[in-house]
Amino acid sequence: MIDVPEILDLHAATVERWHREPVDNPYEGFLHAVCQQHQFNFLLWHEEDIARSPNVGDAKIAAVKRAIDRYNQQRNDWIEQLDLWLMVELKRRGVAPQAEARLNTETPGSAIDRLSILSLRIYHLDEQAAREDATAQHRQTAADKVATCRTQRVDLSTSLAELVDDVAGGRKQMKTYRQLKMYNDPAMNPYLYAAKKVA
Repeated sequence: MIDVPEILDLHAATVERWHREPVDNPYEGFLHAVCQQHQFNFLLWHEEDIARSPNVGDAKIAAVKRAIDRYNQQRNDWIEQLDLWLMVELKRRGVAPQAEARLNTETPGSAIDRLSILSLRIYHLDEQAAREDATAQHRQTAADKVATCRTQRVDLSTSLAELVDDVAGGRKQMKTYRQLKMYNDPAMNPYLYAAKKVA
């Protein structure tokens, strides 16, 4: 139903390219949705870096915080889109879960999101492991962390492939779990709707 190695390749290739060129999305079909979701993790990662800098003023921090909230909302929205795409594909194929089919602890979209973040972590840890201005100990620590992340990526991508295979075979159920984030909703965030009453 989906090709997990293609997703891993997309994540790694785009992270490398987006550090040199503007963020883009040349993919089609499900990979287009994967890339869209991955973009928000990429943008979120770099805003988080700015937010932690001690040399950034309050006005910039406020702008960065708003960007982080926006990107995080979009990231979660696109996790749902990935799962919805898979649900539609299951319906199109006429796949129904077997009577004894169990649910998984996370959806394929959530696993793809975690793989996206791992690709970013690996890229930036590789940078640290190659820093000529850092100590040998720093480079070794970064290299050790890269090795751990690569193991995690193998484990998670294998589990994702097995989950998708089980869902496609009706051996596991799949549901789309809504994130239902409240902080960006002016009707749900008490601070936002209280401020609206005052204005």
